[in-house]
Amino acid sequence: MRFINGSIFRSVSAILLGFILVVWPEAAIIYIVMTIGALFILPGLMATVSYFLHPKDESGKRPLFPIEAAGSILFGAWLMVTPGFFVNILMYVLGALLVIAGLHQLVFLIRARGWAPVPFGFYLMPVLILATGVMILAYPFGMAANTFVIFGIASLFYGVCELINWYKFRQRPDEIIEL
Repeated sequence: MRFINGSIFRSVSAILLGFILVVWPEAAIIYIVMTIGALFILPGLMATVSYFLHPKDESGKRPLFPIEAAGSILFGAWLMVTPGFFVNILMYVLGALLVIAGLHQLVFLIRARGWAPVPFGFYLMPVLILATGVMILAYPFGMAANTFVIFGIASLFYGVCELINWYKFRQRPDEIIEL
């Protein structure tokens, strides 16, 4: 049952991300970087607050200050203040994610042949997703304005293909290892 929830979650997340990147590519990518910054700041703040709220031990000393929490806060603030700098780095990360997503779907389809027939057409989208990821990694700045739209379209296709694969192969044997 966990596999079904994971597939649906991945599909819906990919479709939402793809839709946002296609409709608002310039604004979306800045907000994605800023959100990542906030995700670094929050645990750092929680660890720092916990440090100050933590009672002293029996000897009257506080534990060591959480240096990694301060680093997390500073890095998150840097991401939020200068998101444009990190957008260029993020293009490589998004390309790598597409490569991983395409490979994941190909491996899943190859393994699915063990319990159900897999038509040739099912392999087309994962190959296109993989090719798009390789293209973004090879030419990240050659098409800078369109890279996020291309990633958004590929993300939409990935989400739709993942839903189709989940629907077609949802009655797989339990002894097959989840991907």
